[in-house]
Amino acid sequence: MALRATIFKANLQIADMDRHYYASHSLTLARHPSETDERLMVRLLAFALFADERLQFGRGLSSEDEAALWHLDRTGAIETWIEVGLPDERLLRRACGRARQVALLAYGGRAVKVWWDQNRDKLARLDNLAVWSLPATATAALAALAERSMDFVCSIQDGHLSWSGTEQTVEVTPERLKDRT
Repeated sequence: MALRATIFKANLQIADMDRHYYASHSLTLARHPSETDERLMVRLLAFALFADERLQFGRGLSSEDEAALWHLDRTGAIETWIEVGLPDERLLRRACGRARQVALLAYGGRAVKVWWDQNRDKLARLDNLAVWSLPATATAALAALAERSMDFVCSIQDGHLSWSGTEQTVEVTPERLKDRT
C-alpha cells in the first residue's frame, strides 16, 4: 500500500514592499511522504517571495513534469516555474524551455556550493533562469516551525524576509547566485 501525502494548512499574510504586494492567503500544502519539513517550508517561503493570485503549488516530488510552484497565465501557458532544492540541470533546462521565467531557491547547506560549482557553467546559458541560495540556518529554523496548521506573517523589504510565526521570527536573506539576462 502506497503512503499518502500529509496535508498542511497555512494562513500566510504577505507584505512585500519590494513588489508592492500585500495579501493574505489560505494555503493547503500536500507533503509527499519522502519530503522533509525543510523542503515543505522552503516551498512556502517560495510562495511568499513570488506571491500572486495565480501562483499555485505543483505536484512537486511526485511529478517531474511539474514545478514545485508555478504561475500560469490565463491561457494555461507557464509564466513562472519555481523550483526548490538542488535539481538536476536537465530539469532546469526543460523548465526554461517551457516557461517564460524560471526561479530556483537552492538550499542544503554546503551541498549548495558543490552543486553550484558543478552546474554554474551549464546554467549560465539559460537566460530566463534566476538562482538564489538560502542560508542553512534559516531553512533549518523554518523547518522547526512546520506544523499541520500554521499562521505566518512574512515581510519582504530590500530582498530580506522576516518570517514570523506565533512564537518565533526567522530572518532570511537569499544570496543571488544568478540573475535572468
